[in-house]
Amino acid sequence: MTKDSNGNALQDGDNVMVIRDLKVKGGTDLKRGKVFKGIRLSEDADDAVEVREGRGTLVLKTIYLKKT
Repeated sequence: MTKDSNGNALQDGDNVMVIRDLKVKGGTDLKRGKVFKGIRLSEDADDAVEVREGRGTLVLKTIYLKKT
């Protein structure tokens, strides 16, 4: 089961918010408070989710996210 930083269960299609500034390799940094809608759970790891950013997809660790 995939959980966010507060221990809430995450499911496909949930909305999440970034809880701290993150540096993105080869792209613009993510600022705290950025909201991603319609996440997908990663098949590779229980502690990661896939989010859409522009035309690309980012894989973020759930310890930096909270469910909104």
